[in-house]
Amino acid sequence: MAIVDPIVTGLNAGWLHTDASQLQANQQFEADVVIVGTGAGGGVAAEILTQAGLSVIMIEAGPLKSSSDFNMEERVAYPNLYQQAAAMKTADKAIGIFQGRAVGGSTTINWTTSIRTPKEALAFWAQHKSVAGLDPEALAPWFDQMEQRLNIHEWNYEPNRNNGALKQGCINLGWDYTVIKRNVAGCWNTGYCGMGCPVNAKQSMLVTTIPSALEKGAQLISRAKVVKIEHHNGQVFALKAQALDVNLRPTAVELLFKAKHYILSAGAIHTPTLMMRSEVPDPHQLLGKRTFLHPTVLSGGVFADTINAHSGAPQSIYSDEFVWKNGADGELGYKLEVPPVHPILIASKTIGYGVSHAELMAQFNQLQVTIALIRDGYHPDSQGGQVHLTPTGFSLDYPLTDAFWRAVRRAYASMAELQFSAGALKVLPISDGMPYLSSWKEAKESIAQMDLAPLKTVVASAHVMGGCPLGEDEKLSMVNSYGQSHYLNNLSVMDGSIFPTSLGANPQLSIYGITARNATALAQKLKDGREPQ
Repeated sequence: MAIVDPIVTGLNAGWLHTDASQLQANQQFEADVVIVGTGAGGGVAAEILTQAGLSVIMIEAGPLKSSSDFNMEERVAYPNLYQQAAAMKTADKAIGIFQGRAVGGSTTINWTTSIRTPKEALAFWAQHKSVAGLDPEALAPWFDQMEQRLNIHEWNYEPNRNNGALKQGCINLGWDYTVIKRNVAGCWNTGYCGMGCPVNAKQSMLVTTIPSALEKGAQLISRAKVVKIEHHNGQVFALKAQALDVNLRPTAVELLFKAKHYILSAGAIHTPTLMMRSEVPDPHQLLGKRTFLHPTVLSGGVFADTINAHSGAPQSIYSDEFVWKNGADGELGYKLEVPPVHPILIASKTIGYGVSHAELMAQFNQLQVTIALIRDGYHPDSQGGQVHLTPTGFSLDYPLTDAFWRAVRRAYASMAELQFSAGALKVLPISDGMPYLSSWKEAKESIAQMDLAPLKTVVASAHVMGGCPLGEDEKLSMVNSYGQSHYLNNLSVMDGSIFPTSLGANPQLSIYGITARNATALAQKLKDGREPQ
């Protein structure tokens, strides 16, 4: 069966796309709205604004890749589609970070999990972070709209064995679990979502909102990195960008973008970094601080039967048994999910070397992996990380506090109990120095005593949030609850950087829904001057 590539078809039909790596001379571009970044925020904003009749330019630092390029090989996908070839880390190298870098952003390479913003997070924002108008009732129609637009629905198929173990363990223990909603249409259930969907089933920005915007005349500039926001007296008057070559290194070509309104959707880390480098007003020194990662720890369970965790929908079951158990600002909670288990991904995120690592990889097809995503940003001892500018880019300091390590110990115990309950023969907490544990009794005792430390304990993140928080109080926020800058009247931010805490849930649907609300209000304001009610 031949797969039609909608990107190739659209480009052949005359979509306006400029690959900046091919430019030989400086250029200037103008539109009603210029959007920096094409992920969950930028893609949704682009569609809504073009539908309102506004001219839009989308700028993306990464390349334009599509299903014709997605061959399901990790060695190709990571360099082509991820920030720093999927090897990005915090400054001390203690946390590995997965973030997209291609047209569609992280939506092109995520695992399709779609969860509405938890009511506990929204209540905390309203009470402690001066956020207005973002309660579950107000957001419900926007979530409805985006779930319909992106075909987000419950995955009504048998979970693969990796997710099935999570479900069975929860059933056996009487724990909460939920069938995940996924943004897919005609999914082949291959399990290679993290390498770009080869059959265009994943309803990412790459195959939905971006083509829709391009069909209505929007322009896409890929391999162009915005390096400076030019602003004066409370107004942005231009964006400066550098063209990048095919290896994403700067060329001598400079680009200038002018618009009535500018939207930053470069994602947490890159949106705050651009604002800091451009010296936008930040009187309360908020930019880049309170950056949250849902820092995640892993537990491997070896089963007698074949798990084949590389095959089938990567995530179809999660458990919120422990996310809010101690209240929002009590001891840190954690969400239980599973990752897909692909060779390079798991080999780089497990422990040991030589014989011990080879033995672990030899059990690849019997390996079930459970992950615990730590909900950061609520407890007083969980202030997240801080982005700093460096001469060549940025660094992210993310201290792993005592409160975090207490949560990690509880999470390892929960994961081991769950995996043994689901039938694991032995369990391996992914922290250097830990042996295989052969029973829940042994695991409980060993985990209570295990040595936890940065670099010793494997910690990873696929969810980067915060650094440019929203809210009404300028002492607590950089933008208002509609994403409008408090200081630059024609600048908005629409991405995960606006979250004042982490979510305790995978962030893509939160970005979709909140951006749909805020971009719709912006479109009304730009078209007829109406302020949001």
